[in-house]
Amino acid sequence: MRVALLTESNQPNAQRFASAWCGRLTGGLVEHEFRLFLLGRAPAGEPPRGVAAVRELPLWDARPAGRLPGPHRRRRYARAYETLVRALVLPGERASFAAGLYGLAELAAGDGGLPVFLASGHAHRVLERVWRSPGADTAAGQPLVRDVLVAGDLLEQVLRPLSAPWYGTGPDGLGGADLCHVVGGGPAALPALLARRLHGVPFVVTEHGLHLRERYASYRTAPYRWPVRALLLAFFRLLAEETYRQAAVLTPGSAHDVSWQRRCGADPERIRVVYEGTPAVARPAAGPEPERPTLVWAGALEPGRDPELALHALARIRTELPGARLRMYGEEAAPGYLAHCRQVAERLGLGGAVTFEGRPDGTAEIWEAGTVVVFSALARRGSRLLVDAMLSGRAVVATEAGVAGEVLGPSGLLVPPRSPQALAGACLALLKDEERRARLGLAGRLRAQERFAVEPVVTAFREIYLELVSRWPAFPAGTGEHPRPFARPAEYWMAGPGRPASPPAPSSAGEPAAVAADTEEAVEAVEAMAEAV
Repeated sequence: MRVALLTESNQPNAQRFASAWCGRLTGGLVEHEFRLFLLGRAPAGEPPRGVAAVRELPLWDARPAGRLPGPHRRRRYARAYETLVRALVLPGERASFAAGLYGLAELAAGDGGLPVFLASGHAHRVLERVWRSPGADTAAGQPLVRDVLVAGDLLEQVLRPLSAPWYGTGPDGLGGADLCHVVGGGPAALPALLARRLHGVPFVVTEHGLHLRERYASYRTAPYRWPVRALLLAFFRLLAEETYRQAAVLTPGSAHDVSWQRRCGADPERIRVVYEGTPAVARPAAGPEPERPTLVWAGALEPGRDPELALHALARIRTELPGARLRMYGEEAAPGYLAHCRQVAERLGLGGAVTFEGRPDGTAEIWEAGTVVVFSALARRGSRLLVDAMLSGRAVVATEAGVAGEVLGPSGLLVPPRSPQALAGACLALLKDEERRARLGLAGRLRAQERFAVEPVVTAFREIYLELVSRWPAFPAGTGEHPRPFARPAEYWMAGPGRPASPPAPSSAGEPAAVAADTEEAVEAVEAMAEAV
């Protein structure tokens, strides 16, 4: 079948480019034909294995050139844009978001003038008028003129996929795909929403770290005034709700993410947790433990990772094991935070017992350097680093936050966040018991190999793809075209009197077409084949 992969690249904010994960997926499903649709620039080099073609849409580059629509169409653009903006700033009109979004998409399909209109003074006046209207939820004061200009530019960028030249029914268009697979969510879901609306193509959404949650986290420090941030977060929130409502299947990377998706209106029956597979499962376990009892800590040096908790725990550990030390790996993610951690270590009298190693060449050398691995984060959204530590065969102690309990299970020790005493007690229990360390380390490695290998991920999506194309039959637009595979069950294609030469088009876009088959004729054909055999 033909699968369209949709994702972002070169984003200025939180979401990372998922080329490595896409490459593992397409390399495992070689029986399907993949085409990669990127919002941004593709990385240098060859496309991932199994990808037949790559199409780009520069999302964060300069606005595409074009002519402003004429007065009549400009008024239509303004009405659709006003509907969208009112949904963003007026709490009572949230339900009109989809109408405004699809209205702009229909106009963009006709003349491609959406980016030019959104950057025009006409669009800015619409935005300013609605944003300052009575009852508007501006979150923090009235927007200034500069806020209108900045927000208008940002909305033009995130809405640019609506005017992408991707929506035809040819081999390179989304209308010619059997299904779309959105990796990462956010603006990457816009083409999938339009393909579903225009051509009835179902889509799957995979999120490893929810796009909406990452936007909320990144916008805390974004270089915009709060009214701008509130407006853009409202857009991403309503876009997430529409995406979850229209997606055929949602595949979050952990059960922890399910609660976020359900809060945004996702149907629990369409959610299936598929863990993010890693090729590191084939990596050998770490070698012998260091002679001196050593804790290793890995992560970005920032308050959210709470490295201070590990420092305070080490101070308690050294009262019973004076030779214990701590090696901290990671780059400074908050200005001045590394110096602050050094000051905390000095104040606790740790001296040379703590070393800040910076960013290593690879994660394997981190776990090799330690006796026990420690994670002290206040919130853990992703599982990659934790899984990598488990694959080393070292015993793991982590704060019970986010996905830590789901990933570790019974193969590691969980302690409450912000509790130096609990963390020190768990680490001491392992440092003093070599047999228990080895048992938990082996259990963690086996658990990670079983749950986070690439093969289970590939198998899960193979089943999801086949299920979707069987439940969502679709044909190319127009008459006389050759039908796509999997659009009808095998019985439909059996020879029989009165069988139509080509199937009819579906009655409405976005809904499965009815199977036009006569039950009695199908049964007779099956019986005839059985007799022939």
